Amino acid sequence: MSLIGKEIVPFSVEAFVDNSFKKISKEDVLGKWGIFFFYPADFTFVCPTELEDLADKYKDFKEAGCEIYAVSCDTHFVHKAWHDTSETIKKIQYPMLGDPTATLARGFDVMIENLGVTERGTFIVDPDGKIVAYEVVAGNVGRNAEELLRKLQALQFVASHHGEVCPAKWKKGADTLKPSIDLVGKI
Repeated sequence: MSLIGKEIVPFSVEAFVDNSFKKISKEDVLGKWGIFFFYPADFTFVCPTELEDLADKYKDFKEAGCEIYAVSCDTHFVHKAWHDTSETIKKIQYPMLGDPTATLARGFDVMIENLGVTERGTFIVDPDGKIVAYEVVAGNVGRNAEELLRKLQALQFVASHHGEVCPAKWKKGADTLKPSIDLVGKI
């Protein structure tokens, strides 16, 4: 069953952000675009490369009015310890959500129960708290922040330009399409 249009579950978790601990809840997420970026675990191998890629593009996501929430089933204490010991993770300015009870992991359907970790899942959530895009990738393959930003910008565009759609490889500022009977068979 598709998760598109599903409202995110109620939650309240501890996060490590701005070198401190902060409670983040569903209410904090509503009203703006958000990306929930699930990764298997702290102190691993592919995960820090992805989180660094997001950190390098974080300014672009913020300029697009979007917050990034990195999520694993580790606690906020483990996120801090990883931050304190890894030069790569020290670059992160976005919230790292601790989900030791797997409330978010189960709510987004990415929990690997027998391992106690999450799939590599990425979810774009609109300001109403509804999932508008998601992707789940095998644990041994990292994701690309630039492509994620492109998808976010396309989703934001179509949300504010009803009747228009973004073709493949669309980038902000490029031409869009206006589906109509006149376009059938002409693309």
